[in-house]
Amino acid sequence: MASTISCDVAIVGAGLAGGMIALALKAKHPALDVRLVDAAPTVGGNHLWSFFDSDVAAADRWIVAPLVVHGWQGYDVRFPGHARTIDARYNSIESVQLDREVRRVLPPHALMLDRKVSGASATAVVLSDGDRIEATGVIDARGPGDLTLLDLAWQKFLGRELLLDAMHKAPRPMVMDAGVEQLDGYRFVYCLPFKARRMFVEDTYYSDTPDLDLPVLRDRIDAYVAERGWSVKRIEREESGVLPVAMGGDFEAYWRSTGARVAKAGMRAGMFHPTTGYSLPDAVRTASMIAALGDFSGARLHDATYAMAQATWKSRGFYRMLDTMLFRAAEPEERYRILERFYRLSPSLIGRFYAGRSTMTDKARILTGKPPVPIVRAVRAIAGSMRS
Repeated sequence: MASTISCDVAIVGAGLAGGMIALALKAKHPALDVRLVDAAPTVGGNHLWSFFDSDVAAADRWIVAPLVVHGWQGYDVRFPGHARTIDARYNSIESVQLDREVRRVLPPHALMLDRKVSGASATAVVLSDGDRIEATGVIDARGPGDLTLLDLAWQKFLGRELLLDAMHKAPRPMVMDAGVEQLDGYRFVYCLPFKARRMFVEDTYYSDTPDLDLPVLRDRIDAYVAERGWSVKRIEREESGVLPVAMGGDFEAYWRSTGARVAKAGMRAGMFHPTTGYSLPDAVRTASMIAALGDFSGARLHDATYAMAQATWKSRGFYRMLDTMLFRAAEPEERYRILERFYRLSPSLIGRFYAGRSTMTDKARILTGKPPVPIVRAVRAIAGSMRS
């Protein structure tokens, strides 16, 4: 027999954004009855999320601190004509740790996993088995809305966590190795040295299409690992993904595509960096903002999340313009030159860029000097994107 469950806040979607909101709410409001609902059996799925210290405000660090399982001081980048070590703190979160922390903080009844959702409104969630959750407010964090409403390119990847036969001796992450053959747009390999014999290797592409040929990418990872001289004992884990890179689009229509008056978080709210597709910094900001509210009604949650998402979208036009230049003005095999030039700039500028907090001086510095793409083509690409 179907039943009705009452609570204060129901979060639909137990990914990164939903999990962080649940943790932040329980930390700031221990008595709040929070429910976290997802069709999957675990929180966070099968993912690795990484971020720079500068991506997260010091006042919000408490949200991510218990989730970080790997950290390094400094990281490397490599291009055909330039290599560099940047002195910045880099951190990684594994989904198993997010799952562990949410289970530690939330009481068992609050985790409603393996429960498929058939619909959500500002104050109710209907489950496919007929059960219903009546909440003071609902937050929908189930992943992207209608992406056809946005003008997108893609960052796509396949990553493998490897147990090696011997120590790799890599002292720090290789965040961007673009010394590899340039294929399917801009290609680079990403390496994280988890432990002495554990290495995470990811083959990544800034591509015009979202298609992933997994067997081909596995072969390319194998070739890269062999070239580095690493012998693999066992593949511990594999993940793949396709992230949106935004050049433009209709934010208002995108928001309405998943319910005009329902509070949203994460990709569903359009809260991701236009150039990297990464959503962790925005997920932390959203969790902090929601936890600071005193009113958790559906209307208040909607207004707060909508206002944040709308303001964030409006503030990031510069990044969408750069993306348009990267994908519409640069030849695919020459795109690496844009990133190579970018990584010659100051570490503080690079940090602010990834955090989505570039200053006017930063923007001018990025755009001045010898252009990495033809000026006429860049102007035409930007003008075309403004008309679309």
